[in-house]
Amino acid sequence: MNVFEFISGISGGRFDQQLRRLYGASDKAVLRARARYLSAAERFSALYPQCEELHVYSAPGRTEIGGNHTDHQHGCVLAAAVSLDIIAMVSFHDEGVIRIKSEGFTADEIDLGCLEVNGAEKGTSAALVRGIAAKFAEKGVSIGGFDAYITSDVAGGSGLSSSAAFEVLMATIINKQYNDGMASAETLARIGKFAENAYFGKNCGLMDQMVCACGGFAAIDFGDPQELKISAVDFDFDKAGYSVCITDTNGDHADLSDEYGAVAAEMKHVAEAMGCEYLRYADEEEFYSRLPELRETCTDRELLRAAHFFAENRRAAEEAQALAEGDTVRFFELVNESGNSSAQLLQNLYPAGEPQSQPLTLAIMLSKRFLGGSGAVRVHGGGFAGTVQAFVPNYLAGDYAAEMERVFGAGCCNVLTIRPVGGYELVL
Repeated sequence: MNVFEFISGISGGRFDQQLRRLYGASDKAVLRARARYLSAAERFSALYPQCEELHVYSAPGRTEIGGNHTDHQHGCVLAAAVSLDIIAMVSFHDEGVIRIKSEGFTADEIDLGCLEVNGAEKGTSAALVRGIAAKFAEKGVSIGGFDAYITSDVAGGSGLSSSAAFEVLMATIINKQYNDGMASAETLARIGKFAENAYFGKNCGLMDQMVCACGGFAAIDFGDPQELKISAVDFDFDKAGYSVCITDTNGDHADLSDEYGAVAAEMKHVAEAMGCEYLRYADEEEFYSRLPELRETCTDRELLRAAHFFAENRRAAEEAQALAEGDTVRFFELVNESGNSSAQLLQNLYPAGEPQSQPLTLAIMLSKRFLGGSGAVRVHGGGFAGTVQAFVPNYLAGDYAAEMERVFGAGCCNVLTIRPVGGYELVL
C-alpha cells in the first residue's frame, strides 16, 4: 500500500480490528491509535516524499508480572506484552543502508556493507540495528536497506523495556521483508539479545526480548538458558474486570547498575557457597538447614536475597497456574506476597545509600490505601527507582491513575491492557 491508502484506511476504520487487537477493545483506545498512526504517516511522508510503498510495523513493551530478580539465577518468570508499543513507518529499497529517524532523536544511518562491531556506537540504537542486521546476515539472510520513521510510547526508564521493544521491532522488519517471516519469535528474541550484548554493550538476559517477541502472557523457565521452556497463559484481565496500571514514580534514575549487579552477585555468592553456580540448582531445605554455616561466608543481606529467590521462583509458577485456572483471588494473593518479599527480603525499593528517598515505597503505600484490599500492588522490574505495578478494578482505574498523578506528576500512570501478539505488521 502507499501512504495515501494507509491514511485513508486508518481514517475510514479499515484497520480498527487490528488496532483493537494491539491496543484494547475500547473505542477510546482505537481513536487514540488512529490519531497516532495518522501523525506518524504524515511525518514519514514529509521525511521521505519519494516513497511509493509503505509498510507499517509495531512491537510491544512488556511488564513483568511475577519473578522479581529470578531470571539471572535461571529461575521462572511470568511476564506479558502490553499495549504500549513502538511503531515504524517503513519504505524498503536496495541502497545498502538503513536510515532511521526516531521521534525526538537525531537520524541514524547504518551501512550494511560494514556489519562489524563499532566501538564508537556502543550504547546507541544504531549499534542495535547493526547487530541485528549482522546476525541475520550470519544466518544467510540477504538484507536490503530501508528508510523508517519511528515513534514510541514505551518510555525509556519506565520499566517496560523500550530497548527490547526496539530490538524486536527491527528484527521483525528484517524478518518479514527479507526472510519471508521464517524466524520464530524465540529466534527474533535471541537476535535482539545478541545485538544488545555484543554491539550495544549491555549484558542483558533474554526475558524482555522473549516477551516482546511472543506477545500475550508468557511463563518462562530459564533452567536451561539454551532450551527455554515457554508456556503461553490464556487469560484476559480486561474481561476479568481489571486493568494493569504502571506508575513511574519519577525517582532518580542515576546509574543504578551497581544496585542491580549486587542483587545478582549476592545471590550467586550464596549459590557458590552451596556448591552451585546459580540458586536455581541449590536445594531450598539445605539452604535453611545450613544457615548458621552460611553466615560465616555470606552476609545476612545475601541470605535474605537468596530466601527471596527460593519463594519468588515458586510464586512465578503458581501465578501462571492461578491465571490459567482463572483464579484471580489466588493470583492477587501471590502478587501481594511478591511485593512484600521484594520489600523485606530482596530489599530493592530504594538504593541502600539513599534511605531518605523512597518514591517506590510511597507509591506502594498509597496504592494499598486506595485499593483497600482489592487487586494487588508490587514493585515493578528491577526496582530501586522507577515503577510500581498495580492490578486495579476497571471501574477504579481512572481514579487510581488520578491519585498517582496527584502525587507523582501528570502522565506518570499508564492504564494498560495485555497485548496478545508480539512483533506485528499492519496490513490492509
